[in-house]
Amino acid sequence: MKKIGSFLIESILFSLFLLITTISGGSINQEVNFESSLKIEVKKNLQELLSEEDTNGDKRITIEDHFVEGDRGDRIFWITTLDGKKIKVQGTYYLSNLLQELSLFLEKGESIAVLDLKKVFENPVDRISRMIKDYYWDGLTRRVDSSNIAKLLEDEKNKTQDGRNYIYVPKWDVPAVNYFQGIIASFPDLHLTLMLVPENITPQWFESIQKKHGILSLALEKNSEGQIQGKPFVVPGGRFNEMYGWDSYFEALGLLEDGRVDLAKSMTENLAYEINMYGKILNANRTYYLTRSQPPFLTSMALAVYEKMPKSPESILWLKNMFRAAVKEYKEVWMGKKHLTDIGLSRYLDEGTGPCPEVEPGHFDYIFQIFARLYDMDPKVFEVKYRKKLIFVPALDLFFIHDRSMRESGHDKTWRWHDRCADFVTVDLNSLLYKYETDIAYAVKYTFANDFECDGVKQDFKEWFERSEQRKTLMNKYMWDEENHSFFDYDCQKGEREVYYSATAFYPLWAGLVTQDQAGLIVEKMIPLLEQAGGIVASTEESRGPISAEHPQRQWDYPYGWAPHQMIVWKALFDYGYVADSRRLAYRWLYTIVRNARDYNCTIPEKFDVEKRTHKVFAEYGNVGTNFSYITKEGFGWMNASFKKGLTMLDNRLLEKLRQLIPPEFLFQKK
Repeated sequence: MKKIGSFLIESILFSLFLLITTISGGSINQEVNFESSLKIEVKKNLQELLSEEDTNGDKRITIEDHFVEGDRGDRIFWITTLDGKKIKVQGTYYLSNLLQELSLFLEKGESIAVLDLKKVFENPVDRISRMIKDYYWDGLTRRVDSSNIAKLLEDEKNKTQDGRNYIYVPKWDVPAVNYFQGIIASFPDLHLTLMLVPENITPQWFESIQKKHGILSLALEKNSEGQIQGKPFVVPGGRFNEMYGWDSYFEALGLLEDGRVDLAKSMTENLAYEINMYGKILNANRTYYLTRSQPPFLTSMALAVYEKMPKSPESILWLKNMFRAAVKEYKEVWMGKKHLTDIGLSRYLDEGTGPCPEVEPGHFDYIFQIFARLYDMDPKVFEVKYRKKLIFVPALDLFFIHDRSMRESGHDKTWRWHDRCADFVTVDLNSLLYKYETDIAYAVKYTFANDFECDGVKQDFKEWFERSEQRKTLMNKYMWDEENHSFFDYDCQKGEREVYYSATAFYPLWAGLVTQDQAGLIVEKMIPLLEQAGGIVASTEESRGPISAEHPQRQWDYPYGWAPHQMIVWKALFDYGYVADSRRLAYRWLYTIVRNARDYNCTIPEKFDVEKRTHKVFAEYGNVGTNFSYITKEGFGWMNASFKKGLTMLDNRLLEKLRQLIPPEFLFQKK
């Protein structure tokens, strides 16, 4: 109640501030109306705007430009038109919009341009939505083909000791092998080497490429002109320049809201290609991810795309192909001997060894320091010797298996498993597998009319329903906690539930696994624990524990909130009839997005501190999507999607309330 009260007070105070600002902002000159378009000199206005209002020199206009020593910014800028008129723009948000529009002209090479005032004085809700649809999705779209290979190779993660760039292709995908051999011949300056991925990826083969990591090819297709090209996909953004596993599902939900069915369909096909060619949906399409999958969402993704497709024999065949890949993934990965435990439930388990190579330098300093003390060695010396396998440390080997497995969960990193992830069967994974089982059962019976085969074996919907019922029974046996009214991960080593309050408690509701009574208990227990001013938090502060040098802050714990958790919770609550709760939480998250975009030059980040409702996050990797000049051209993949999906959750009252975060009045006048 204290947090909610604080939230309401701040909202009221902010509304009063806006009213005062509007009243004192100057009159609106009727000669320049909302429909006005102004012909301007781009560079002149851009340079003057930055000189006057970008007081901290970061090539953006944010609220921080008005809190620096020697502040020059008065939040007022006079646009100069070609015919000598002066038009006033007032307010940080509107000035940042002006900067973005001018930068787009500059990017197109336009020295003289017609400025659309509607875009400068656009309501932030409308602007964010439009920018995602018109710019961000395209800015995040990639292909692994000749048109995009040079851009992909610019990524710092491609650097190798021998200076070569490596593209890896499944050896049995002969058309792809021939295609990429042609690229190598056509682009010698790329220093590209083709490597073949064997059907059975052994530890020996994986060890042989440790200094030659590279990009993994994805599916190819022919365009309307008969030319071969890569199937497009959306990347998360920033340093993430690959197609990621579970990100793709949430990104697809946003794409579908924007009518980008073909792109969402293509991404689904790329995930199926990964299963068929690499044995699993990969963490991302780079070689060092070949040992690791990510949370399974393929059936949900395929059904969401299929819903938007015209119904025909072709669309049924497409869905069957996607489900065949899902069945293969289900049986060979999640129900395979490495992921399936003795109690009949599944766990996350990366099959690689040693420190994962994708992390930034220094990421594992804390663990090397702990073990170096045990061996009475300098931490740097210890790390070098360990990496070169000059010393044998079984306990550290086990730590890295658990660390890698945590990354397979997508929740990298969290204290939820106390650095023993592979010892747990988890609520989120088994809920997702229950959803696979029920999705396949319903599709076989109803969509495919009992006409569905995988590897020549006819699938029986009854068998899939029985699988789902067995999983539900086991989850209730091992994971349901009657005293704490929630599902919790089960520690197979200790033989007990781990009571760690996390947003993943809502996965069973999202999957449709729980009874209405259980849903009520979960909602009553977990919403008060996890609801913050800015949305649902990843875990409670108490569960995370106190922060120290040996227990550092991790990004998938309190006080951080993530887009996939929000979308899971919204749907979970809505499906079980908790519509008001679902809408309230969606509003809190969208409010956080809009407020940060308003104050920080339309910044759309990877995650938020939902307690403070800020994108200023410094744990582990910082916050992707916050580093740009003039204008963001990408946002962040699943954050974009959460905004699009969140808007569909709001009723008219909440949508109007969100739009009033900045009144639609525009403050300008002729000088």
